[in-house]
Amino acid sequence: MTLVLGTFFVLLLIGFPIGFTLGVAGTIGLWDINPRFLQMAPERFFAGLDLFPFLAMPFFILAGEIMNRSGITDRVMDFANSLVGYLRGGMAHSNMIGSVMFAGVTGSATADAAAFGNTLVPAMVKQGYTRPFACAVTAAGSIIGPTIPPSTLMVIYGSLMGVSIAGLFAAGIIPGLLICLMCMAVIAALGRKLNLPKAEHGPSLRLIFKTFKSSILALVMPVIILGGILGGITTPTEAASIAVAYALVVGMGIYRTIGVKDLLEMLIRTARITGIIFLIIASASIVGWWMTFNRIPQMIAAAFLSVSSDPAMIILMILLLLLIIGLFMDINATLIILAPVLAPLAATIGMDPVHAGIMIILALNISLMTPPVGACLFVLSSVTGERIEAIAKALWPFLLVEIAVLFVIAYWPDLTLFIPRLFGFASG
Repeated sequence: MTLVLGTFFVLLLIGFPIGFTLGVAGTIGLWDINPRFLQMAPERFFAGLDLFPFLAMPFFILAGEIMNRSGITDRVMDFANSLVGYLRGGMAHSNMIGSVMFAGVTGSATADAAAFGNTLVPAMVKQGYTRPFACAVTAAGSIIGPTIPPSTLMVIYGSLMGVSIAGLFAAGIIPGLLICLMCMAVIAALGRKLNLPKAEHGPSLRLIFKTFKSSILALVMPVIILGGILGGITTPTEAASIAVAYALVVGMGIYRTIGVKDLLEMLIRTARITGIIFLIIASASIVGWWMTFNRIPQMIAAAFLSVSSDPAMIILMILLLLLIIGLFMDINATLIILAPVLAPLAATIGMDPVHAGIMIILALNISLMTPPVGACLFVLSSVTGERIEAIAKALWPFLLVEIAVLFVIAYWPDLTLFIPRLFGFASG
């Protein structure tokens, strides 16, 4: 065990890609058990990906790429700005509303951070916001993407743990909206203190109607995806493929902003993103088998229960573990390694599987905006040129309220499970 963990952390510290780090550490673990077990490495590598729901991931990623490239970002943001742009800090509020709208289009925090970092951050700076604050608002809103469905993390968790993906999708809606509302409350609270810009015009129903008409094709996409899944009409994989077809019709047939050359570039980018995620999943499958063979999940569960058997304390320890590990590890790898450990532990204290899944996923989403390895921070730093330290300093009020939302979600199951229960995806 020492050899495997030592190899893992050494490779991680020297900057070895996480997918290869997991593969090397897992293979060494098999060799450490018995050299003959090395033949299991390719078998576990394949078995880690041999799950039909995983097909949904490349489709969702491609649909998001097409919708982003089609230029629909500006249309959606115009609509969001017509709703809240007249408030003090209006563009910051619009950033949050836009993140909710784009959550149903991309489902990816880094995609939202890149899209808004390229378009909205420069616009906010031009209007008088500081660049670190504009980046912080964008980073805080970006994690709404993988919280409100569709979400690749939910697909991974549901596939690995045998939990309804549709149930997880339904359970992510209220937490995502709550994050948006709390972040908007922070913007409102900081409005006068930071002297955030305020639009000269008031709300306009005419402008709202005009921008709604312009962005309606983008806003319909989440309805198609969620309506099909929650209504029992389509599986997540089928909904994802329909989303790709719809995005192609909008981008190539209606807006005509993308062509065959653009499509080829998006297919290549989708293949790269999917390949990275699948490499992590497959490699983590080897580590997962090694952990199971050595009964590490049972050891961790026993260690938690030896501290306390109180459900509230167990939940607290789970959240702290996820938030701390999320500071240093890729969230896909963390999810694949820890979900088989923490989900059964949550079940022993009576947590609903869907509730436990959303709690784990939301905790990992928050780690996307925490240094030193928060992916959204790196994306925003690269596209805006702002230093990560400056973004992180401006981000802390948003980080605090999002952690507060995490604890509310963790300790108030009825809030999370309200929509899943409506559609029959959760008991009670």
